[in-house]
Amino acid sequence: MPYKSVIHRYLDPGETLGEVLFGLIMVLTFTIGARFVTGEGGLDTRALVVGAIGCNVAWGVIDATLFVLGGLFDRSRRARFFRALKSARSEPEALLALREEFGLQDEPLAVDPQDSARLYQSMLLLSSHAKLARVGLRPRDFVSAFVVFVLVSATALPGVIPLLLMEDTHLALRLSNFILIVLLFIVGYWWAHYTDARPWSVGATVTLLGLSLVVVAVVLGG
Repeated sequence: MPYKSVIHRYLDPGETLGEVLFGLIMVLTFTIGARFVTGEGGLDTRALVVGAIGCNVAWGVIDATLFVLGGLFDRSRRARFFRALKSARSEPEALLALREEFGLQDEPLAVDPQDSARLYQSMLLLSSHAKLARVGLRPRDFVSAFVVFVLVSATALPGVIPLLLMEDTHLALRLSNFILIVLLFIVGYWWAHYTDARPWSVGATVTLLGLSLVVVAVVLGG
């Protein structure tokens, strides 16, 4: 795919899907759970809106922080691996370490053993000549964190807009849930375009999975 959207310059499609689904599930837990908690009467629209937005914003901050720490950890672990690779006792030991670290067995490719051997040999040669770069936080990490924060936080808005605009709280809540469920399907449908799966099937699967997780969260008091 020659063109990357602005978001996918900082998050891959799988990460984007996860963050958006997380945000939608969070706000759906509030809107669906509200009826179980309060019953048919006593719905406090203001408290529901504040709670849904506040929860998503808070988790947006938490998720963004964990994303940055996770990226820093992965780079640090990889730096440690290449440092250990330079001190390998023999070439076969170094090649085995590379094969274990960058295994091709899980890739959707049937790679010829001779080709994979040449790949690891080239990687070993490259790593032996390269210098280890300093591992630390980069400007890209903060931009990625901001994207994560926006994705998780913004998913609360479609669900709370009906509650802000409509006087009939119960009708607004039903419309809010409907919008969020449709968004679950759209996210799955959109994500499928980055895979070999059928968009309609993925959209339906993501919708059912998201609703199942919401039910689990509501039942367990989440």
